[in-house]
Amino acid sequence: EEEFEEALDQSLDPRSSDMLFDLVAGLGLAPGAVAIDVGCGEGAQAICLAERFGFSVTGIDPVGRHIAVASAAAASSSAASSGTVFKLGTAEQIPARDATADLVWCRDVLVHVADLARAYTEFRRVLRPGGRVLVYQMFGTEWLEPREAGWLWDTMGVQPASADPANTDAAIAAAGLRIDQCIPVGTEWGEWTQEHNGNEGRKLLHASRLLRGRDAYVERFGQAPYDMMLGDCLWHIYGMIGKLARRVYLLSAPDVP
Repeated sequence: EEEFEEALDQSLDPRSSDMLFDLVAGLGLAPGAVAIDVGCGEGAQAICLAERFGFSVTGIDPVGRHIAVASAAAASSSAASSGTVFKLGTAEQIPARDATADLVWCRDVLVHVADLARAYTEFRRVLRPGGRVLVYQMFGTEWLEPREAGWLWDTMGVQPASADPANTDAAIAAAGLRIDQCIPVGTEWGEWTQEHNGNEGRKLLHASRLLRGRDAYVERFGQAPYDMMLGDCLWHIYGMIGKLARRVYLLSAPDVP
């Protein structure tokens, strides 16, 4: 038992979320390439794409506050010189002309989108021939019990069908995109985070306190904020124990229109 525990204390050298940028580097896109960050949030990843690779990035998001925060952040960074802009838009309706993008980047967004087929069709529409797509998403696994899934999906705004990888694969195929790589990440990002800053363990501690002190937290903050906080903690915990599984897709558009 002691020997086994010692073995478990040794790192398995997990990859971090920076692997997504490493994958982009491997695509060989030149500075000035046009990238669209679908579901850009407050713009951190779009700005990183611009600063790291010299891409001309358009970030889109349906939340006006996100666009305002992202635009302000870009204006005070070196991304401004590469033409980085932010616009209102959704995965199902991207504000870009046909065949104008070299890369579509979409991180942790599509699980909230009901019409995956329409989203991937939009990706195909805006891509130039031979253009690339990088999608990161979390999916449910067989370890996630139906009652757990029902509560978590509802609390986190997840579309249940979009958390099934079979539906993602079908939507990609229907859009005429090719899967170049499908990379299972599993628990690696959670392991890396725990090993480097202890954040996943902090989520476990917070979940324990939320469950034990439920009434006090609900009285102080309200039921909806309580549910969201618990859902966020469980999202991380479930990712660590295999109830949720991370997956990265690298896709490409046909070389001809």
